[in-house]
Amino acid sequence: MIDILSAFGLSSAAGLNAYLPLLIVGLLARFTDLITLDHPWDFLENPWVLGLLAVLLVIEMTADKIPAIDTLNDGIQTFVRPAAGAMLFASSNNIVSDMSPALALALGLFAAGGMHAVKATARPVVTATTAGVGNPVVSVIEDAISGVMTLTAILLPAIAAALVLALGFFIGRWAWRRRTSRAPAA
Repeated sequence: MIDILSAFGLSSAAGLNAYLPLLIVGLLARFTDLITLDHPWDFLENPWVLGLLAVLLVIEMTADKIPAIDTLNDGIQTFVRPAAGAMLFASSNNIVSDMSPALALALGLFAAGGMHAVKATARPVVTATTAGVGNPVVSVIEDAISGVMTLTAILLPAIAAALVLALGFFIGRWAWRRRTSRAPAA
């Protein structure tokens, strides 16, 4: 059960930033005993892959802080973030051996895709309401949440699951209030 909680935390973090959780997992697998990646996921430990992930992370973090470019980036990441989430869910310790690989990939895809959908929907609202000034601030917060959620999912999976549920609750509450405030008065 702990492995599944960890996998949900990792894949949800990828919905905010695809490359940061992949890089953290790869670095921890390569340099510590906290994570052991089985084949075929052990490629994340390769120095070339780690370097590529670092470069992609810098590109994404830069693009995500520039108004209008961040919307284009979110469009591109619509395919990348869910795939990264699926990969992280499936690569989590013992998940694939304990459940169907297709189910593990689908759950990771769903968790990361859902988080990405919320992010991609909220970001244009931030751009419009702050004239783009809020984009870098929100982006830094998203990156921090992704990094903290990744580390928490690895070190304290139950807390990571609680964070994912709390984040989902607050996002859902925000969306509900936004929808009801736009409803015409009866």
